[in-house]
Amino acid sequence: MKIILTKVFLFGWLLLAVVVSGKAQNADQLGAVRSAISSGSSRNLAQYLGPSVEVGFDGDKQSYNATQTELVMKNFFTKNPPASFDIVHQGASNDGIPYAVGHYVGKTGNYQIFIKLKPKQSTPMIDTLDFTKE
Repeated sequence: MKIILTKVFLFGWLLLAVVVSGKAQNADQLGAVRSAISSGSSRNLAQYLGPSVEVGFDGDKQSYNATQTELVMKNFFTKNPPASFDIVHQGASNDGIPYAVGHYVGKTGNYQIFIKLKPKQSTPMIDTLDFTKE
């Protein structure tokens, strides 16, 4: 009986470690993206862009390649440099697609930013950036 309880206890700890590790990996991926947005660096953000990125500003969405997305973000950061950016919520869909919602405070206004990453990537690859002015 004691052996069974020990095995159940060890299995529980192992399961908890796997869950915490998965959440930490998503946090690390999003942390790199958060840092790039916080600094207002389109160049740093570009290293996390997928080959095709859907970018939206107040409901007007378009798909761009990574180079075009970098230019769009450079223009945005030039017109609206960041005062601060914080991730207020992050998680993953039922399909395992990591996402985050952030609050961006800039020169010309505040924005809520939705960031969706491509699933199952070892490094973050941004699939969607959606800015909504508050």
